[in-house]
Amino acid sequence: MTRVAVGRENGHAISIAFEDHGAGRPVVLIAGFPLDRDSWERQVRVLSAAGHRVITYDRRGFGASSRPETGYDFDTLAADLNALMEHLDLRDVALIGLSTGAGEVARYLGLYGSARVGRVVMLASPLPYLRRTQGNPGGVDPAVFDRARAAIDVDRHSYLQHFLDNAFSDRIGEQVRRAAFTVAAAASPHATAGCVGIWLTDFRADLPKIDVPTLVIHGTEDRILPFAATAQRLPALIHDVRLVPVVGGPHHIAMAYPEVVNPELLQFCRG
Repeated sequence: MTRVAVGRENGHAISIAFEDHGAGRPVVLIAGFPLDRDSWERQVRVLSAAGHRVITYDRRGFGASSRPETGYDFDTLAADLNALMEHLDLRDVALIGLSTGAGEVARYLGLYGSARVGRVVMLASPLPYLRRTQGNPGGVDPAVFDRARAAIDVDRHSYLQHFLDNAFSDRIGEQVRRAAFTVAAAASPHATAGCVGIWLTDFRADLPKIDVPTLVIHGTEDRILPFAATAQRLPALIHDVRLVPVVGGPHHIAMAYPEVVNPELLQFCRG
């Protein structure tokens, strides 16, 4: 495991932990909340065997990365991703993000453009804008997320268990569920609360800046980020996009349906 510095807090370095293996066209895998880079286990081996250079990393506050008190907003998380991209001098990369990771991909392109990016994949994405307003009637009642933040304040571990139960399906075995809870519980409490607080971010200004081929994969039974409020809306908002609904699929679609996700990733990244 290697690290890249992305900032400082009280004189101490904030660093992002990452793994970088293989050669060929690079792919960067960005995990979903509240897990770490190992949640891509069912994709890493397949992508590597297909000849890709595979980079996985832990966002700040999770996994082996630093645990600062601040920085849990999409501008900062995108800046962390940019620091990694520049550190490795990645070119023609496929950015693959799940859930919160998909938001980081969108904001990265919105802020830094696509000079280093060849393709984009978003799984279980929060795009375009989750908050239900008069101008965004297809969104979700923000009280849902207020209750989530309140639940974290009362009992973070119970909230995480409830979240993972909703993120998975009966296709995810008990041992995997236990391992996921262990990872989630080890995350920074600041990071846990902070990431829930940014799910209502408005990405609509970022979408026109996504000027590379884009693949969207989303479970139709996603109980965290409902399909109708998110993925179903994206073909009308992104220029070059292909939407793959996974019928019956839950939120953590990569872990639950690798037999669907992996062939789609391989074909798309092959270009």
